[in-house]
Amino acid sequence: MTLARRLGRIAVCALGAVAPLLLFSCAELKQSKPILPMHEYERMIVGRLDADYVGTANCVSKCHAHDKISNDFSHSVHGEQIKPETGLPLVNCESCHGPGSLAITHLSDDREKNSEEKKKCDTTTFLDLMRLPPQAQSLICLKCHSAASIPALAFWNASPHAVNDVSCFDCHKLHKGPQQKVSREQMAELCYGCHPEVKAENSLFSHHPIREKKMVCVDCHEVHGSILPKLLRGNSVKDTCTRCHMEKQGPFVFEHADVTENCLNCHTPHGSVNSPLLNASMPFLCMQCHAGHLASNTAGLKQLFTNRCTDCHSQVHGSDAPSPGITGNGSMRQ
Repeated sequence: MTLARRLGRIAVCALGAVAPLLLFSCAELKQSKPILPMHEYERMIVGRLDADYVGTANCVSKCHAHDKISNDFSHSVHGEQIKPETGLPLVNCESCHGPGSLAITHLSDDREKNSEEKKKCDTTTFLDLMRLPPQAQSLICLKCHSAASIPALAFWNASPHAVNDVSCFDCHKLHKGPQQKVSREQMAELCYGCHPEVKAENSLFSHHPIREKKMVCVDCHEVHGSILPKLLRGNSVKDTCTRCHMEKQGPFVFEHADVTENCLNCHTPHGSVNSPLLNASMPFLCMQCHAGHLASNTAGLKQLFTNRCTDCHSQVHGSDAPSPGITGNGSMRQ
């Protein structure tokens, strides 16, 4: 028998002996493993498995450094959620920052002494939230809010904000005060930080009353996610607009076909040089779809551009009354 054949037989025998072990290992990998409690993964991220959870009361009792933060938190929507059977808060500092035992080991039990000596908790032992990727930052919030929050969070992971590396922390400042979310008065400026073009459009002559603080961005946009483009609320563009402009909703006997589906065919929402928020001035806006009327008061026939279409066609969104003497589907005059 040649050397090559002998080596081949040895290889086959070895493979026959090893194959069952490989198959067994693959089968082990495919088996499901129980999911550990969330706090176990947080300890892993901290990098110290000897870290433990001690509760907010034990953390803040060591010094006065976090008095304002803890007071604001206790009056917030998070701090007011108490587990009935234990009397303990459902959400506390360690819910976001991870286990806190290592942060207070060097502090004495004398709170006043720690404050005089300016000793504070060692924040380097917490989760380094600000250095986490935006998606990981959001997961800190979503571990609770994905199951118990607004339905729109079901769309968050595929929303334009999440895809463009916006995290919950960019808009929600939990240590700023008990409100824990931006106020309606400050919301526009917050959004303008990423959307300066909207700020410029809202400065034009015709605009929605955002500058006047009569409405805010979230009146039209669902910032956590939506089934519509541009994170719009509602089931369609028209549905979003007619929440405020109910008189334009219809149904009408004689409808303007183009505006039954999408108000943006004629209007630009954030601001325009043409009132009321029109994409172009009249009659040129209407003439994009409709041929202009002809005037014969001068020699020859010339286009008449001196009037607005709405001087005659006042009910451009739809009407229940046809024009006298006009056959067909009506011209939407009042």
